[in-house]
Amino acid sequence: MNGFLMQEKPFEKGATTFIESYSPENNFGVIFEDDGETGYFYAVEVDQEKKEPRILDGLHIYEADASRTEKKISSLVIVWSKDWLKSALVIDGLCHAVYDFEKQAGYNINEFPPPNSFWTKHERKLTNELIQVLF
Repeated sequence: MNGFLMQEKPFEKGATTFIESYSPENNFGVIFEDDGETGYFYAVEVDQEKKEPRILDGLHIYEADASRTEKKISSLVIVWSKDWLKSALVIDGLCHAVYDFEKQAGYNINEFPPPNSFWTKHERKLTNELIQVLF
């Protein structure tokens, strides 16, 4: 990927995790959250008056396997494009999701949830070709 590595953290799927990354060039950011059951990647915009993030979109990343007894530490990476308008979530070397803030688009592997009527303007399908075009 061609861009800026902004976060690189070890984490365990199914363990409560909250990782934020904000663009230094605009009001956009992304948040990865695992609530112990589900992993989601959110696109946010920071309200300049309230200084709080407002969720624009959410992408499902995974369901945690509650039956697994063995702990596995994974590597989570958040990358921003050089124009600071695209961000990708990479887990264990595989790109799971991409946000394109300029096009108001969120893409992920499982295409869930469907595009929202509030922000998302495009289909969800994340492909290798799309990743190469964006990064």
